[in-house]
Amino acid sequence: MAGRALWKGFLKFAEISCPVALHSAASTSERVSFNTLNRKTGNRVKREYVDIDTWKVVEKEEQIKGFEVDDNQYVLFEPDELAAAVPPSDKTLRIQSYVPFQEIDDLYFDKPYYLLPDRLGEETFVLIRDAMKESNVGAIAEAVLFRRLRTVLIRAHGDGLIATTLNFDYQVRSAKDAFADIPALKIEGEMLELAKHIIKTKAGLFDPKTFDDRYDAALAELVKAKIEGRAVSVKKQPKVEPSTNLMEALRMSAGFGSARASKPRTAAAKRAAPAPRPAARKKAS
Repeated sequence: MAGRALWKGFLKFAEISCPVALHSAASTSERVSFNTLNRKTGNRVKREYVDIDTWKVVEKEEQIKGFEVDDNQYVLFEPDELAAAVPPSDKTLRIQSYVPFQEIDDLYFDKPYYLLPDRLGEETFVLIRDAMKESNVGAIAEAVLFRRLRTVLIRAHGDGLIATTLNFDYQVRSAKDAFADIPALKIEGEMLELAKHIIKTKAGLFDPKTFDDRYDAALAELVKAKIEGRAVSVKKQPKVEPSTNLMEALRMSAGFGSARASKPRTAAAKRAAPAPRPAARKKAS
């Protein structure tokens, strides 16, 4: 079961409308969580807003939103004024265009949702899903979701559709700026071949079942130990030192021993090597 729908509306495919619902595809509710308590009384504590000058509690009806225009100078906004900025919504995901999968930059991915059909729109839903699947494209759609006009990437996934909200361009920091200080180096020859060999030996399949949330598992064990009255040991974190000799580290990682050991034989070298001579037969006595 997908659980409670977070949003219900329509998926607009050209002039066809399909009733759909959004369900959360990822959740943190299964994580180990803690409450904050008063150490002396053992009672839970609650957060309150206080005036930073008087330190008196400010009740909810006395709170107001403000936008800082200068140092400690604010423009104030009433709730109905902020509500006026919310774009009008007709509860419709309108497809704007279809994008080939190779052009989709996952750097813009925000949060995934399962997009499910209403029973009255199942045939239309399956038609849209299969058409996109066979065309190998994702759909770029827009809708007002959670008070904002959001751009959403819709793509076929198994028997359904995944709707992923996308970050706005202004939210994504420039990759060019982030990588500006990386020197322009050219790695060739044995070093690159060794690195490719290491990658080949670790080839695998994408399997999320193997992902291990070690921190959450450690917290669960910590809680269990406390409940059972067992002593909790604090483990020292292993210290990781950067490699000072890259070639040496590559050879060790590739399983070829130190840099003084023989180099890994390439396919060409293996073909050029003379075939081993057969062992001499013993003469019959």
